Amino acid sequence: MVPLVAVVSGPRAQLFACLLRLGTQQAGPLQLHTGASHAARNHYEVLVLGGGSGGITMAARMKRKVGAENVAVVEPSERHFYQPIWTLVGAGAKQLSSSGRPMASVIPSGVEWIKARVTELNPDKNCIHTDNDEQISYRYLIIALGIQLHYEKIKGLPEGFAHPKIGSNYSVKTVEKTWKALQDFKEGNAIFTFPNTPVKCAGAPQKIMYLSEAYFRKTGKRSKANIIFNTSLGAIFGVKKYADALQEIIRERNLTVNYKQNLTEVRADKQEAVFENLDKPGETQVITYEMLHVTPPMGPPDVLKTSPVADAAGWVDVDKETLQHKRYPNVFGIGDCTNLPTSKTAAAVAAQSGILDRTISLIMKNQTPTKKYDGYTSCPLVTGYNRVILAEFDYKAEPLETFPFDQSKERLSMYVMKADLMPFLYWNMMLRGYWGGPAILRKLFHLGMS
Repeated sequence: MVPLVAVVSGPRAQLFACLLRLGTQQAGPLQLHTGASHAARNHYEVLVLGGGSGGITMAARMKRKVGAENVAVVEPSERHFYQPIWTLVGAGAKQLSSSGRPMASVIPSGVEWIKARVTELNPDKNCIHTDNDEQISYRYLIIALGIQLHYEKIKGLPEGFAHPKIGSNYSVKTVEKTWKALQDFKEGNAIFTFPNTPVKCAGAPQKIMYLSEAYFRKTGKRSKANIIFNTSLGAIFGVKKYADALQEIIRERNLTVNYKQNLTEVRADKQEAVFENLDKPGETQVITYEMLHVTPPMGPPDVLKTSPVADAAGWVDVDKETLQHKRYPNVFGIGDCTNLPTSKTAAAVAAQSGILDRTISLIMKNQTPTKKYDGYTSCPLVTGYNRVILAEFDYKAEPLETFPFDQSKERLSMYVMKADLMPFLYWNMMLRGYWGGPAILRKLFHLGMS
């Protein structure tokens, strides 16, 4: 793999590397969380729900504010995954083992790990309930419960994954099946889907299409592959600058894109996929496949849907600039579980974490939050095994780019950043509360241009 310094050189790259070194020096060595020897207490200054990217990042930040002994994370899972890399795992470019670490190794040292599932939120009484019949109260609550996958809403799934030729990069259980289906492809339709719901990492359903096309070319199978992207959306991407670039790639590589097509059923034993035309409800089409990549319908976690903290759609109802709950001032939300009107990505969580840190700091001092989240999110659109279009944008779906060059162009440097630099930043800086997104880099790069 080409090192980053070889593809992005000059003084700005040196500055970037310097900042990375500074961040890792601040973060210190990785500390294994062993958990307290006593039973979990029933009250914490800060209670964090969820041990994903948002939860762990905020636990690290809150530890520095109120002390580790006053922070707890409620999370049932034994392992933590860096899910953005699963796109490359599904294409055979990374190993699944590289994406996961024990949960105990990422929960900040000294922070209480409550190994349970949240079953009820009672913000009127400042407490939550867990599936082991515990009631835990808090002074401040951070909700970071992520998004729930609903394969079962597609008839024939998840049981259909027991058959060959079908995979999904959205689950640790099915991502390697994508790579197997890609390797086993002989001749026919390779179908990639996008559901009629909000999703996390909205670029991922098409990233695997571009990677599969590159794999077919590399293995001499391209002429035998009819590549189809069936999406429930009405456009290939929500930001025009990047959509135009993707449309050019689609045209050059002879890919078929069908809009307003929603996967409703998989007949895995017959290798058939059934799609409904959203413009003509009830009208369906059956397509046979040699390979099928499924992006599942998604939604808010069940525990949130009927909770007082949720909006009408079931998402945590927060102020889009401060991330403070609209009705409960000591409750905050971050990441995929919120109703923030921006794309649900790990990059968005990083940017949100810095804002939320400032928000909570001021709330704790009985002051009004001043730092405002602009909706920053990022989607590294992988278009091949060594090329990425780095899409960065805000609430207004306007580009909010970090680097002083046109990011709508496919670049090797951006692939290296996606494949190697971002995992490093995630494990060593973001999860330790030292990475709040690239805003500071954007300022430094653009200052250097002036």
